[in-house]
Amino acid sequence: MSLLQDLQWRYATKKMNGQAVAQEKVDYIVEAARLAPTSSGLHPFKVVEISDPELKAKIQPIAYGQSQIVDASHVLVFAAYDEYTKERVDSVFAQQEKERNLPQGFADDYKNQLFSNFQQQSKEQHFQHAARQAYIGFGLAIAAAAEQKVDATPMEGFNNVALDELLELDKWGLKSVTILALGYRDSENDWLANLKKVRLAKEDFVLDLSSN
Repeated sequence: MSLLQDLQWRYATKKMNGQAVAQEKVDYIVEAARLAPTSSGLHPFKVVEISDPELKAKIQPIAYGQSQIVDASHVLVFAAYDEYTKERVDSVFAQQEKERNLPQGFADDYKNQLFSNFQQQSKEQHFQHAARQAYIGFGLAIAAAAEQKVDATPMEGFNNVALDELLELDKWGLKSVTILALGYRDSENDWLANLKKVRLAKEDFVLDLSSN
């Protein structure tokens, strides 16, 4: 099945049946997020993988009672850096140089210019930039889930501060961005399961400037 067919199949599942997703499928979905492109290769986000029923039950009220949290097999929390520190930027470029067998300091000019730009920004600007990178991985995870025929519910409806506190994300210098619940649809009890997928028509979606 092609990617476009997979994306036609998927939808934002509103009711899941509690069936477990095989760990190898979850690993595949997370790997798609790990392989996502990010600005300057900084990859400034992590995925928190949660399958423990007790922890999911604690998250549910934070996510305004949404049943997918507890009915899902796994809950993935995408969390971004709260800021770009020199240590973090140095670490990224040091890893790149090592794994690419490049001389130490090979990318110093670019790295220093990049960090100089970050120094002119606020911590909130850093987080917003990092969060946008997390969304790239988030999108690829959604596509990978569809490819694996795993249902997924993207969620922004939750109390970020409360979730950060519950998961103690500050210990890693992270802040939650979004949630992806993974499981299998309960077609009989999901009002959205059999409704037509509705998107903008291509002519309304694409702005073709080549003919102007």
